[in-house]
Amino acid sequence: MESAGDWCLIESDPGVFTQLIRKFGASGVQVEELWTIEDGIFETLRPVHGLIFLFKYLQHEEPAGPIVTDSRLDKIYFAKQVINNACATQAVISLLLNCDHPDVDLGPELSSLKEFSMSFDAKMRGLTLSNSQTIRSAHNSMAQQTIFEFDPKTASKDDEAYHFVGYMPIDGRLYELDGLREGPIDHGPIAPEQDWLDVVRPIIVRRINVYTEGEIHFNLMALVSDRKMIYERQLQDLMAESQMMGMETDEMENEIPRLRMLIEYEDVKMMKYKQEMARRRHNYLPFIITLLRILAEEKKLLPLLEKAKERANKKGPKKQKV
Repeated sequence: MESAGDWCLIESDPGVFTQLIRKFGASGVQVEELWTIEDGIFETLRPVHGLIFLFKYLQHEEPAGPIVTDSRLDKIYFAKQVINNACATQAVISLLLNCDHPDVDLGPELSSLKEFSMSFDAKMRGLTLSNSQTIRSAHNSMAQQTIFEFDPKTASKDDEAYHFVGYMPIDGRLYELDGLREGPIDHGPIAPEQDWLDVVRPIIVRRINVYTEGEIHFNLMALVSDRKMIYERQLQDLMAESQMMGMETDEMENEIPRLRMLIEYEDVKMMKYKQEMARRRHNYLPFIITLLRILAEEKKLLPLLEKAKERANKKGPKKQKV
């Protein structure tokens, strides 16, 4: 794999991923974080187009199913990850480019990328993706503000690496899209009457159980249709039904305010995402320098420094993404 180059690390956060998708030029979808994978968690999020799973990377881990090498690769968009730190973008793009749903609009950049590279092999697709200026710029725009630069070569072999993969149904089968593999991992068929989320749930649970007891560094996010768009569509249908009937039922009187409240909530949530991103990108260095100067003048800096060293030593190895 190539050097990290100018691809930054991306935080596993639904707001970051949602804004990343917008930066790609895609619309009609957003990312929601899942705090549990218990039955019923997906009911308020449907339709769910795919899942993004973050886990601690284990070298030489065997795939949980056969790797696809046959003619299905002509229809499944799978790109080999050829550059470090790109796994977050690779995971979400893999889901988007394999999503066939009327809510999802890829936009001009991703549509052109798919059309141009669909006939390529997995490695050439990965090279095409990593050389897209639009995608790389969108990816790097999600970076947190870096005050000091550290030499990446100082990372030790004990550093923990984390990795993103995607799960989604394609043509009646469940696939795992992991750019570090040679192809998609086939997790088997999905019966016509079966919900694909019921199929993927035990697979993710088994994967988590592979790790030692006490390991909590996992994150699961869902790629879903734009919630505001869904609520506005439901509200429009309800208002049209009310006009046709010439009256509002008790159910309509309750449902219309609820949908308006949910639409307002989505607006507030997206505004919060933008504010959080602005804080991530803000340069806090002048404030930090002033604070350190005041602490030094009040003879508080050295005691705080010693306490910080003690806490840092207790945290253990650093975490990285691959």
